Amino acid sequence: MRSPINFIALGFGTGLAPVAPGTFGTLPALLLWIPLSNLHWSVYLAIVTAMAVAGIWICQKASDSSGHHDHGSIVWDEIVGYLIAVFAIPFSLTAMVVGFVLFRLFDIAKPWPISWADKQVKGGLGIMLDDVIAGLICCVILHASHWWFPAFI
Repeated sequence: MRSPINFIALGFGTGLAPVAPGTFGTLPALLLWIPLSNLHWSVYLAIVTAMAVAGIWICQKASDSSGHHDHGSIVWDEIVGYLIAVFAIPFSLTAMVVGFVLFRLFDIAKPWPISWADKQVKGGLGIMLDDVIAGLICCVILHASHWWFPAFI
């Protein structure tokens, strides 16, 4: 936490939660999504892409600092993954909660191809990639749900 990079990687401190650090670490993404959801999709996409690319370096530096690959307290990847999950979804509290639960389920369960990325890709890219894939899968599911059940999402 002494380093600004570690502060960011640890989700502004939320990744230090003694239980479920990934879940607590995703919470800042909820607050970030509120203003981001009002942006044009192209601006949102540019910001989240920049966050993901920077996340490769941020997560690598935090991993090097901790001495552990993908230490549980490193949660920048969860923040970016959630923001990918809710990309171009109209803001609502229901969408926020459904996106959060769905993203956490995929991030925890790690079905293929998320599990492949988690096991096969190392370094900062590996830390980011499984959450980016989880976010993309959730995004597709949320958009399909919004299309089929617009009143729900």
